[in-house]
Amino acid sequence: MLAYDGMSSFECAIAVESFARRDHEPGKNWYEFAVVALDEERVSGERGFVFHANGKLDLVEQAGTIIVPGWSRVEAPVPERLVNILRAAHGNGTRIVSLCTGVMAVAAAGLLKGRKATSHWKHVHFLAERHPDIDVQPNVLYVDNGDVLTSAGGAAGIDLCLHIIRKDFGTKAANMVARHMVAPPHRDGGQAQFILHHVPAMHEGTKIGLLLDLMRSDLAQTYSIKEMARIAGMSRSTFLRRFDLALGMPPAQWLKTERLMKAVDYLENTVVSIEEIAHKVGFSSASALREQFKKQYSVSPIAYRKLFQNPV
Repeated sequence: MLAYDGMSSFECAIAVESFARRDHEPGKNWYEFAVVALDEERVSGERGFVFHANGKLDLVEQAGTIIVPGWSRVEAPVPERLVNILRAAHGNGTRIVSLCTGVMAVAAAGLLKGRKATSHWKHVHFLAERHPDIDVQPNVLYVDNGDVLTSAGGAAGIDLCLHIIRKDFGTKAANMVARHMVAPPHRDGGQAQFILHHVPAMHEGTKIGLLLDLMRSDLAQTYSIKEMARIAGMSRSTFLRRFDLALGMPPAQWLKTERLMKAVDYLENTVVSIEEIAHKVGFSSASALREQFKKQYSVSPIAYRKLFQNPV
């Protein structure tokens, strides 16, 4: 992780908790993590925090991934030294990850031209104005371009870090880290950064929560909107409105996401056939699972299993 004066203390802590702690290491070959200061080893973070970097700048040349935490001086020019470091590292095949407004440095390095990116909702319009050649996604939690990844603000940085762990070590490892952080194990990158409406009343939220638990326990079942509303004890129109307010998406989208996540678990941790997985998680056929899986993860179930299957 690159450290510089004025960096966000919160995003710094997110990276440390996600990648540096050894007590929740899920297996061999876990990350080697270091904080590298651009200038002096003593770095002043925002709001009075002071950091002491434990790594030398030459570690940047060896890094497989470089993390750029929040850039507090959003409208200030990005130092040329930082720009050059990011360009050179990316040119050598290093994966570049920005958290929140760290995207300003990555954009200044020219690594996002013609590509999608995001940042904190307060700053996405400024990002788009300063870099019109970037396809700025204003509402998503994070964007994964493979070699360059960007996140929105706050907890979206946790979501991106868990996404990276999931890609590198699989769902089981990401879930383990999430449990230690007491964080949701998976929020899809395309999920909205925030919901503009009030969360429903507690008793209605509880009803929806019980429904979600029920559906998760038996994803193979067919759940119509009428049946969901009946279980939640609401009219159809009230149920659809309250569900969207509570989760930021319609029931069908939520259910599809849950089914795909369960399919990922089967692919990583079992030798069950694709046809049987489709049946277990509620898809009508193996071809339906393959189609939706490819849309969500940009890879087929078989290819995903070859990459991420744990020893059985």
